[in-house]
Amino acid sequence: MPYHHQPETKPANGLPIRILIADDHQLLREGLQAVIAKAADMTLVATASSGEEAVEKFKATIPDVTLMDVRMPGMDGLGAIEAIRAFNSNAKIIALSTYAGDALVRSVQRLGARGYLLKSMLAEKMFTAIRDVHAGCMCWPPDDGRGMMRTKDELSPREREVIHFVACGGTNKEIGLHLGITEETVKGYMRSILPKLGASDRANAVAISLQRGILNAWELEATPR
Repeated sequence: MPYHHQPETKPANGLPIRILIADDHQLLREGLQAVIAKAADMTLVATASSGEEAVEKFKATIPDVTLMDVRMPGMDGLGAIEAIRAFNSNAKIIALSTYAGDALVRSVQRLGARGYLLKSMLAEKMFTAIRDVHAGCMCWPPDDGRGMMRTKDELSPREREVIHFVACGGTNKEIGLHLGITEETVKGYMRSILPKLGASDRANAVAISLQRGILNAWELEATPR
């Protein structure tokens, strides 16, 4: 997926860009560390394996740029971004994910992140994103036709709950019992959800929700059946 970015910008003070990496996978942390070590204008100041640790490490080191995985145990990356930005509103954070969904991009934008990168991105593009964000620019995926910046068709919190339980295999009756609403009300929510997503049926709605990041696979895995 292509990204909008600015031309390479070197730190004005000549000092290396200080980076914090937060990801719960050790191999990925080590891989990112090895990549960053190849950039003469960057240095790693700390790593974290959870959202809570990321917040602690940020407060202890005050990095120039933080690379934040959105999926981590305990406090996830979204919670960590919110906590860090509450502590330091000038924090420059780039969200990392294996998902390219527009809803997830909007979520990190609203929390104050400065960019969004796929973990599969080539090292040189990651370098460019880090330099851009450090220089005060943003690094977001362009609108790819799915309406990344649309707001009129966003699902309501309740509609998100309904589609979540649909994805978990719940029937209208089961979803109604879980949410404390009637089966007919669940059907009403589905009648609203389908056109908002441009979906033909329940299965298609789930597929689109996963693609756009409205639903996250890791949350579905953690939901008791």
